[in-house]
Amino acid sequence: EQSPPENCWSIGLTSTFSAKTMIRRVGSFATDQSLRGTALAWRARTSRSLLGDGQSTATLRRTFSSATPLEPSDASIYRTTPYVSGDSTHFGFSEVSVNEKEGKVREVFDKVADTYDLMNDLMSGGLHRYWKDYLLGISNVGSMSRLTRSSVASGVSGADLKILDVAGGTGDVAFRFVEAADCVERSKSSGLDPVSITVCDINHEMLRVGEQRARSRFGNAILDESKGLSFVQGNAQSLEFPDNSFDLYTIAFGLRNVTDVDMALREANRVLRPGGRFICLEFSHVTIPILAEVYNTYSFQAIPALGEWVAKDRDSYQYLVESIRKFSNQEELVSRMQKAGFDNARYTNLSGGIVALHEGWKPVV
Repeated sequence: EQSPPENCWSIGLTSTFSAKTMIRRVGSFATDQSLRGTALAWRARTSRSLLGDGQSTATLRRTFSSATPLEPSDASIYRTTPYVSGDSTHFGFSEVSVNEKEGKVREVFDKVADTYDLMNDLMSGGLHRYWKDYLLGISNVGSMSRLTRSSVASGVSGADLKILDVAGGTGDVAFRFVEAADCVERSKSSGLDPVSITVCDINHEMLRVGEQRARSRFGNAILDESKGLSFVQGNAQSLEFPDNSFDLYTIAFGLRNVTDVDMALREANRVLRPGGRFICLEFSHVTIPILAEVYNTYSFQAIPALGEWVAKDRDSYQYLVESIRKFSNQEELVSRMQKAGFDNARYTNLSGGIVALHEGWKPVV
């Protein structure tokens, strides 16, 4: 068995996944006739780069840690339980009306927007950067962007790559995509960039901070001219994008704040193109007992205190800690993804399950 090549798109699919099967999946990302040429071009190019001459049975190894598929016996526990039922839901450890939660979550992020990235560093000891780098690595945005630009240069009609980062207000994940896709360099040329990254967030203040950071870091052309990066206000439960719009949907540390997770997952599936990929990075349930005890103590004693010290807002960070404990565990989220229509739904635990990365694909047919 060989190590995966640098541009391998398989990282994050399965522990061992047939290269031919993977190529069929990525190559069939679009059913729209105008995109068929791009799909075929991607399939041909990726076949050569992954398999080489005559190497049709190579398997590709996942890096970091193994994906953990949902056991069938676990799936049956969750499939019949809607995330929201009745008129009330949780807001941290409190019960609130369903109609009230969205406003309360918006208020939390209005308060923390200006110090959100600093608090992420303090709360995670900088580990959130590693987790987001892992997301970038398994997304293979860099490889897909190069193939897209190469297809455009070769005259393939309709070649594009569209990425949606939901709940990504301050741009931490999207900026990684921008750099991996070389969108800043492309913004120096005329015309629209065939690679586009859309940041969608329900909170205006988070988007304000994100756009300010983007203009300061990348300049104005990427936002105003090439449109390689854009910021859009929207609700994960009712996205204002047409069906089959995006090749990749990511959401990092935002899904647990959505009122109805099942509705958000169905929306993610709707806006993805056939064969498109869903990736969720979220705090989850620690799988190592000793670590769980330390993590619980740190979460409930240190994080709210840090919020009070840095952001002068203990209550918002108390909510963020409580929201983690109320969110679905790893297996439950896999089941919800399956119910929403995703194929090959699975997860990878990072840092002992403090965080889990879930992924799935919209069926091609």
